[in-house]
Amino acid sequence: MIVSHAHLDHTGRLPILIKEGFHNKIYTHNATVDLCKIMLVDSGYIHEKEAIWENKKRERKGLKLIEPLYTTEEATATLQYFKGLNYDEEIEICQGVKLTLRDAGHIIGSAIVELNLNENNVSKKVVFSGDLGHKNAPILRDPFKVKYADLVIMESTYGDRLHRSWQESWQEIGDIIANAKNSKGNILIPAFTVGRTQELLYEFKQHFEQWHLDDWQIFLDSPMGIKATNVYAKHSDVYDKKSINVKDIFDLSNLHMSETTEYSMKINQITSGAIIIAGSGMCTGGRIKHHFKHNIWRKNAHVLIVGFQAKGTLGRALVDGCKNIKLWGEKIQVNATIHTVGGFSAHADQQGLLDWYRGFDNKPPVILVHGEEGAMEVLSQKLKHQDKVNVVQATYKQNITI
Repeated sequence: MIVSHAHLDHTGRLPILIKEGFHNKIYTHNATVDLCKIMLVDSGYIHEKEAIWENKKRERKGLKLIEPLYTTEEATATLQYFKGLNYDEEIEICQGVKLTLRDAGHIIGSAIVELNLNENNVSKKVVFSGDLGHKNAPILRDPFKVKYADLVIMESTYGDRLHRSWQESWQEIGDIIANAKNSKGNILIPAFTVGRTQELLYEFKQHFEQWHLDDWQIFLDSPMGIKATNVYAKHSDVYDKKSINVKDIFDLSNLHMSETTEYSMKINQITSGAIIIAGSGMCTGGRIKHHFKHNIWRKNAHVLIVGFQAKGTLGRALVDGCKNIKLWGEKIQVNATIHTVGGFSAHADQQGLLDWYRGFDNKPPVILVHGEEGAMEVLSQKLKHQDKVNVVQATYKQNITI
């Protein structure tokens, strides 16, 4: 197994793989190993809790009880199979297969996967993009450009759109903070615990005086976000050269780390002057929902959406302008101002994806993965017509011969 990075849409089913009999190495970057020690165990804990809550309902209805998808113990057992690598380190993982990881610039430890394959004296090179990073993002380097491949497997998350510039996005953040100060409310920021949280805190450090952040109390209300930030600090060797060490972002005099449930509940007593960063990034769970319950009905509150919101999520509903939300069975009015700042994605936009592909000296065929159908189709047409490339949109259980 080769893992491109730690986000749960790429790693969250690994404990099931182990349960079903896979007992071999899982290759990935060293930073991804450190993140998975946090994220997989937390995922197991959530599955256990969700099974307990669901079974309470089932008991009352006389229904058959369920087992968690996997447990904390099973998630922990998965970690023994991880083998961490550095970027640009070639390793033979089995006969005729050599693996090299390149920096994808998406989150800490994210990787482009290069596979050099040799069978019956025929050599081929397959490159999987993983999730490609957004050029000029804080902290991390831009995605590595590979020069040659016989086949490219490429993500297409933002294949149908362009991001705003970083400068415009940071300017908008500053304006929102200023307006929120005038309205005397709180700012709620649902943020992915790995990547977005670190970028926000990094820029808070960079713009502390310009945005008058000393007027606020800043709360990182995410135990996993705190642990993930420590992983970022540990792996400073993969930063962009212009970046300060991430551990310095903790130097903010008004930054408060909220690890316990009790501390998180105390934050809810604050009605003005708090910037609260909490998971989950798409508002599907985590502590941000509790902060919504105490703030989103207030007219002076502000919600700052700074990440991709998938269809069907609470975050997407807010972006689309819903007037009411339901939290734990209670209908709550959305009176807060919802701000969607679109330039913060950790994914490359359409132009970034095209630029990365155009880094290949030849024009290898492409298989598109990891994108909603519309985005994948638009990117496919761009590659076919502009670059004259043979493009396939991946389907379930599809086999490819190279």
